[in-house]
Amino acid sequence: MLAVYTPYLLELKHSFSIAKFSRTNTPIILLKLSYEGYEGFGEASMVPYMGESIETAGLFLQKVAWSRFKFPFDFEEINEYLDGLGAYQPAVKAAIDIALNDLNGKMLEKTCMSVYGSDPLKMPLTSYTIGIDTPEVMREKVAYAKDFKVLKIKLGRDNDKELINTIRSVSDLPLYVDANQGWTDKAQAIDMIYWLHDNGVLLIEQPMDKNDREGNAWLTGRSPIPILADEAVQRLADMDSLVGAYHGINIKIMKSTGMYEAHQMILKARSFGMKILIGCMSETSCATLAGIALAPLCDWSDLDGPWLTTNNPFKDPKMSDGKYIPTTLPGLGLEGIPTTLFPYS
Repeated sequence: MLAVYTPYLLELKHSFSIAKFSRTNTPIILLKLSYEGYEGFGEASMVPYMGESIETAGLFLQKVAWSRFKFPFDFEEINEYLDGLGAYQPAVKAAIDIALNDLNGKMLEKTCMSVYGSDPLKMPLTSYTIGIDTPEVMREKVAYAKDFKVLKIKLGRDNDKELINTIRSVSDLPLYVDANQGWTDKAQAIDMIYWLHDNGVLLIEQPMDKNDREGNAWLTGRSPIPILADEAVQRLADMDSLVGAYHGINIKIMKSTGMYEAHQMILKARSFGMKILIGCMSETSCATLAGIALAPLCDWSDLDGPWLTTNNPFKDPKMSDGKYIPTTLPGLGLEGIPTTLFPYS
């Protein structure tokens, strides 16, 4: 197996601000694996606050013994092997997993969606994320979301009601909310939750600090809106501690180390009776298609990466009436791969 990778800086349409961070671009690595005449593509999106970088990803990829990956791929064994190379670095592990899943589908002549048993008819609406900004810019961002039927609003500062009122001045679409651990007083938070419920909010991600299990559980027990763990859950091993503290989870492939473990998390969440949102970081079509393959297994979807960027190097996934149109191509179904993207392959 031959592996080549390309560093890439994904530029955002607008400065992206959440409760505690802000950025205008995201460093990523695009990976291509060649095996027995097939090519598989993967992606690591490394938002700075997660601690990975082009440099750390490159060093990790250099440690991988690519010759050990042989079809049919044992994704459980591969997952354990990659964890053995380094305890963290979920995004670069996700790049490898996604590329191998792309290869796997192509060699089986099946879509990744089919491999994971996703029903295309159950594809959920996907939301368009609007970061914290001035009222003028937030209204401008809503205009970019004309093809979407749900908006996701970042909250967690002291002007949350103003942000929602700004959105409501130009849109009556249903809303998802992500507080990104920004709320600290649970009494004020529950009052805000009821106000958000009255303003068409369908779910809330990570209202309080991820380490405040008692506070999040208190809200979950009283909230008329589903409360989802986000920062509190990254991988499968995190999930047992969530029972009773949240109604559901937000799974991100860049945090779960890829599609294989994300699917395991979906199965475990269902065994707990929990709801599931599948989300994303700033991503190209490559990682977005990996999320789309699993989206029909989830209740909600927030896979808007390509729509928030100015230089997605691939063809955008197809969308109609706020939902992605499942690909019929084997593997991920990634299209529009520039010949210049992997110049040394």
